[in-house]
Amino acid sequence: MGRITEDLIRRNAEHNDCIIFSLEELSLHQQEIERLEHIDRWCRDLKILYLQNNLIGKIENVSKLKKLEYLNLALNNIEKIENLEGCEGLTKLDLTVNFIGELSSVKTLQHNIHLKELFLMGNPCADFDGYRQFVVAALQQLKWLDGKEIERSERIQALQDFPVVEQQIREQEKAYCLKRAKDKEEAQRKLQEEENKGEREGRHTGFDGRWYTDISATLPSSEGSKDDVQAPEIQEEECKKKKLDSGEDDLEFWNKPSLYTPESRLETLRHMEKQRKDQEKLSEKKKKVKPPRVLICEDGRALNVNEPKLDFSLRDDEKRNQIVLDLAVYRYMDTSLIDVDVQPTYVRVMVKGKPFQLVLPAEVKPDSSSAKRAQTTGHLVVYMPKVGEIITGCQGTSKPVKSTPDSSREKTNKRSQQMERLEVDPSKHAFPDVANIVQAKKHTPRRVQAEPKIIPSEEDPDFEDNPEVPPLI
Repeated sequence: MGRITEDLIRRNAEHNDCIIFSLEELSLHQQEIERLEHIDRWCRDLKILYLQNNLIGKIENVSKLKKLEYLNLALNNIEKIENLEGCEGLTKLDLTVNFIGELSSVKTLQHNIHLKELFLMGNPCADFDGYRQFVVAALQQLKWLDGKEIERSERIQALQDFPVVEQQIREQEKAYCLKRAKDKEEAQRKLQEEENKGEREGRHTGFDGRWYTDISATLPSSEGSKDDVQAPEIQEEECKKKKLDSGEDDLEFWNKPSLYTPESRLETLRHMEKQRKDQEKLSEKKKKVKPPRVLICEDGRALNVNEPKLDFSLRDDEKRNQIVLDLAVYRYMDTSLIDVDVQPTYVRVMVKGKPFQLVLPAEVKPDSSSAKRAQTTGHLVVYMPKVGEIITGCQGTSKPVKSTPDSSREKTNKRSQQMERLEVDPSKHAFPDVANIVQAKKHTPRRVQAEPKIIPSEEDPDFEDNPEVPPLI
């Protein structure tokens, strides 16, 4: 059974930032509330209050709600209109489908001068002869009754016939009250019988339980294994029997004719709660604990597991000599829900308690590994350096070479030569000669050279050797 608590009101006050003292509208429908309480002290500024489809049996603790304009109490167990005089601003009251039999109690609404709409359909009093005329004459401020507008001629006629109608209403009220008293006695008797029946069943089940306990305690140890084997079968049979019995009881309950009274509504609710509790007990017994997922075999071999069903990529970064895992973790998931564990041969990531495990193609260094989240995609990137390999730019593998003294000398000579190339020649200045930067080379004036004359050889028949001619330079 539900009760009005501060937590319940705050949960239904999200539209007001869960602040209840300034709340103007509150909806507490279908909460199985039996009593109207605390609202007049916690929510003084309420203007609209929804309390339909509950088990409220009396209108109370609302007289301090001076600003209340609309009160919905449909589908409850109310039998009398009362305690609404303090709701000075009340303009609309909904009491549809209740158990109001005292129609004369509507006179208490005469103090609510702003009341314009009233709903009483579905109540026992709505079946009385002269019901509408009585309400129209008693509440002259009303404009609408049961969704139908009250015309001026209808009110004049109701006021003229009011003395006769009032007498008829009082007689019908008296007959209804006598009938209602008998219904209460019958409901009380049935409730007492059910309680006695439940106590007898409890004693019977308690005796059986003690009898099974004594027998199991007196059995020798050699027969214990047989009992252990038979125990689950016995429990299953008992569960089946209980289920069949509960199903038969449930069918019998719903097929049993009953009157529509506040007691029958409470009885139906109790029966539904009992069925729900029995179902929960049976489900708890049948509930099997899911075995934990195997991540490591008995021989120590790790398995590939992707329980969260996430996309991933694993690449070998040979340039940096590391393995990179890119796991497509949900973008907006909190990082505190992710746990990374890097081992030499595998990596394990727990995402919201679900394991993702992947065997690595090479051995890595767990202490040097790192993990981070991508800021754009939210992916988890794990960097795992490899073990015992030289970082090289080429992909070729080195071949093993036998070391000899000659080879070692050659290597040292080569290294020294390479080092000499990098050293600065000490014979040269450490600083450049600024004066000789431009005139590094002296340019001589360019002369036009004469073309060499062809000296005829002695063998040439036209050659004449004149001694007076000076030799050519």
